[in-house]
This record gives sequence, C-alpha cells and structure tokens, in this order.
Amino acid sequence: CFSPFQTLTAPAPFADETSCQCRAPHEKLTIAQARLGTPVDRPVRVYADGIFDLFHAGHARALMQAKTLFPNSYLLVGVCSDDLTHKFKGFTVMNETERYEALRHCRYVDEVIRDAPWTLTPEFLEKHKIDFVAHDDIPYSSAGSDDVYKHIKEAGMFVPTQRTEGISTSDIITRIVRDYDVYARRNLQRGYTAKELNVSFISEKKYRFQNQVDKMKEKVKNVEEKSKEFVNKVEEKSHDLIQKWEEKSREFIGNFLELFGPDGALKQMFQERSGRMLQAFSPRQSPTSSPTRGRSPSRSPSPPWVFNKASPPSSPKAASASLSSMSEGDEDEK
Repeated sequence: CFSPFQTLTAPAPFADETSCQCRAPHEKLTIAQARLGTPVDRPVRVYADGIFDLFHAGHARALMQAKTLFPNSYLLVGVCSDDLTHKFKGFTVMNETERYEALRHCRYVDEVIRDAPWTLTPEFLEKHKIDFVAHDDIPYSSAGSDDVYKHIKEAGMFVPTQRTEGISTSDIITRIVRDYDVYARRNLQRGYTAKELNVSFISEKKYRFQNQVDKMKEKVKNVEEKSKEFVNKVEEKSHDLIQKWEEKSREFIGNFLELFGPDGALKQMFQERSGRMLQAFSPRQSPTSSPTRGRSPSRSPSPPWVFNKASPPSSPKAASASLSSMSEGDEDEK
C-alpha cells in the first residue's frame, strides 16, 4: 500500500488514480486483533468520511484519532460530492474540488475517495477492503435514518472518535454571518465589486463611506500617537535639561561661595596682601641684642651729619661752630 512516509512529502493519492492494492488476504479482523498489531504488509484499513467543508482543526484532530486507533493502520477518507451534499445537508462554502484537495494535504490521510456514498454499503466496504469505520459516536440522523452508521455498529466495524469542542464548520459560518458587514467592507476595499459580494447599491455606498470614516479615524489616531510620542520626548529632554541645569547651578554656587564666601579664597588672599603691605610700611624694630645697642653711651648711634631735629642751629655762626666740632670728632676717630 501507499507508504506512510510519503504522506509527509507528497499529497495523498486519490483512490481511483492509484494502483495501490492490498496484496495480503483480507481476512476479517476484530478490534482486539487490530489493537495487538498486524503484519507490515497487512495494515488495518480504517475509513472515515464526511463533508469537510471549511477544513479546520476539528477535522484534522478527528482524522488523527482515526489514524492512531491501531498500531499499524492505513487511513482512507471519503469525501461526498457537491450534488450529494446539497441534497442531504445543504449548500457548502467550498466546492467539492477544494474539499478534496484540503483532505489530500492532511498529514494523517493515506488515501482520498472522491464522491463517497452517503450511506455505506457492503459493496463499497468490500471494494475498498475496509476493516473499520471511524466517526464520533453521536447518532448521525440523515437520509431518512436515525443513524446512518447503525448497521456498521451492529457489524462490529465501528470505532468511535471524540469531537473537538469549540470549533465546527457551523461555528465558523456563524462568525462570518455575524461579522458580515466587516468582511464585506474589507473585500470592497480589496477590489471586489458589489455584484461579486451580492451587495446592494445602497449597502455598497454605506460600506464605502464607513471605510472612509475608518481611514480618517486611523489617521487621527496616528496623529495622536505621534503627538504623544513628541510630547514624551520633549518632557524627557526637559527633565534632562533641568537636571543638568541644577547640577551646574549647584557647582556654580559652590565655586562662588568657595571664592567669595566668609572664609573664601579671595578673603584669605586679601588678608595676606594687606599683611604684606603693612609689614612693608612699618618694618619691625631691631632686636635688643643688636650690636648698635652694645656701644658706649658716649658715642652717638646716629651719623654725625644728621641734625638734631629738636634743636636746629639758631644762626650761621652756630652752624659753623657745629660743623667745626664735627670735623674735630672725625679727626679723633682717625
């Protein structure tokens, strides 16, 4: 049969286009025997059928369960045609070709049977050498029957799978109908015509006007966001500038106080200069141990040419007499 590894690299084949046939004798299996495992050349042939409209995760999970029911299985999937589906169930979103192709590209499917029958007949089961039929256990009433799988269950060929809650084709269609206006407006915007969407002239104008309003709202929103970003940037920069200004002002005030404060460098420098000036104008007196202090009191410490300010000469004669006495003193020293 078709290699299970090929399903990962190529689409599953159609049953009417493949020459793959199970060569081993097709003896009847029980569910217990199938679960124990079968020879490699005799996989358990499991059949699952359905409409598979809007193929979704719930479909894929059901097929995964059917594929993994037994250790060695070969999954055949029957898909009903459009005519049969529209007759017994109703209109579909996807046509039969799209539904066939969706199933071919599911990794759990080994073979696809197109135009599958609504009710399984013994001839169909024998033709495809089907061992078991997999489907959820809820009675499926259709085509005048309370359960179309009743005779399969009675023959011991039915294996149940579990439905995935929260998702179904009907749920997806309900969402589309509920949000029809949104999808119609979106597709008009993408280039679809009102005729293609089955939209009236008035509805088309309404949708196009709403699209224009949404565009304006989006522009206003973008402008508001950009304005907020600009304001935030300005605030960040202003905070940085204020912080830097505070740091610089503290540094400036500290330097000013260090220079001009009560104990600043300028005051100390002024005091030092004032002290030097006072010292220059009034030099200190000679110490008591000076050599000039040790001279005899008879000799005058001042030079002989210095006049006594207290008693200046009263007349020229007196001045000449003092000069002659000074010359005599000099001679005595010599």
